[in-house]
Amino acid sequence: MERELTLELVRVTEAAALAAARWMGRGDKEAADGAAVDAMRAVFDTVDIRGTVVIGEGEMDEAPMLYIGEQVGSGQGPEVDVAVDPLEGTNLVAKGLPGAIAVLAVAPRGCLLHAPDMYMEKIAVGPAAAGAIDIERPIEENLEAVARALGKRVQDVTVILLDRPRHADLVARIRRAGARIRMISDGDVSAAIATALEGTGIDLMVGIGGAPEGVLAAAALYCLGGELQGRLWPEDEEDRERMRAMGIDEARVLRIEDLVRGEDVIFAATGITSGEMLRGVQFTSRGVYTHSVAMRYRTGTVRFVEAWHRLERKPVIGPMVSGSGADT
Repeated sequence: MERELTLELVRVTEAAALAAARWMGRGDKEAADGAAVDAMRAVFDTVDIRGTVVIGEGEMDEAPMLYIGEQVGSGQGPEVDVAVDPLEGTNLVAKGLPGAIAVLAVAPRGCLLHAPDMYMEKIAVGPAAAGAIDIERPIEENLEAVARALGKRVQDVTVILLDRPRHADLVARIRRAGARIRMISDGDVSAAIATALEGTGIDLMVGIGGAPEGVLAAAALYCLGGELQGRLWPEDEEDRERMRAMGIDEARVLRIEDLVRGEDVIFAATGITSGEMLRGVQFTSRGVYTHSVAMRYRTGTVRFVEAWHRLERKPVIGPMVSGSGADT
């Protein structure tokens, strides 16, 4: 894939972030998500790829746009698989909380796992601890291994995970081991990536979250030289049937190379509300500010992109709708 495609994909996540940001704190997560989906889908049409959505907003009968199997792009250029989450952290935007992002990953056809919409147990680290983790080992052993790889004491290791009742035992064991914990309400794609970025203070991500989000996070960590391991976590027989249809055993550990592979992997994300990795959308006198990251596996390049936008010149973003009618 041409290197110019990387910045073209940033334009896609920027559009989704700009559209969603106008709904920050307004208490309507469906409207925020819908705005992000509409904007992302519209800008995709301007990008020279022949893309197939493999991770998106759901099946065709569940989502009008960016559904699994949908073709996106201009119809010219390379054939690619596309994984998207136009708004990771719908609740974060609705409540005005930090850490929401618009995110996508692109890889050559057949190089992204078509993960079912179910849970996945995950463990992730950055480059310095890659090779030290094993999802089949107890959390206490993984904490010790990560501490050794990073030249730290276990007491100085910081673990990030979703604040969910299903993690109660895991949290108790991490605390008994002496490690530090940062809990988040949503957004485990950003949490996994934070393990690989300088300055976040995050060393290890663990816990059970969405399988599609696991593939998106794996794409970023693949570009960054980090590691993510996962294991699908079925809740019921319907989930187990989906796994059987994919040929995935319940006990199978999915290594990062099972989730994403190939030389031409690109990851892009734009902040919607400010978090560890990206600053959120800001409405300023110069225009509207966005902060994005773009990663390309082939070169190992990681770019942080700051931009100012004139929304009156971006009809794809659409008008803001309030409770009393359209804003002018």
